[in-house]
Amino acid sequence: METKKTSVLFVCHGNICRSPMAEIILRRMASHAGLSDRLNISSAATSDEETGNPIYPLAKRVLAIHGIGCQNKVAQKMTIKMFNESDIVIAMDNNNIKNILKIVGDKDSDKIHLLLDFISESGLDGRHEVSDPWYTRDFDKAYSDIMAGCTALFNHLKPSLEAPEDF
Repeated sequence: METKKTSVLFVCHGNICRSPMAEIILRRMASHAGLSDRLNISSAATSDEETGNPIYPLAKRVLAIHGIGCQNKVAQKMTIKMFNESDIVIAMDNNNIKNILKIVGDKDSDKIHLLLDFISESGLDGRHEVSDPWYTRDFDKAYSDIMAGCTALFNHLKPSLEAPEDF
């Protein structure tokens, strides 16, 4: 019997900084926990302006500093099919959510979440968005926020991923 995978789709504006970083970080967490076969992790953009482009060099650099490689990842625009095939859709900021809803409508909007919503508010200083390092130029802060958010998301998903299969 094939294991059912939980499908996670990370979304940001261009899919060259935040969402691919989150995809790669969560994939690494799943691998280290031996749960890669339980998760299907991908990322996409709400715009098509970066389609086909690799991860932005400064995002790639901050991942490399932390020992994380990101070869062969290129930006892609989110499609309705990608959305429908995802169990959970994780946006980096509220503008991403607005743009996701422009693409898919209000259908299944309850499966859309902000990444930082998975973290206890005490550590966020009231923020629930991952700031776009394309504009802030603070790729270290983006990495830190994404790592914290992915850790909290993984901890949220982990009990269902470790649960035995129903027969």
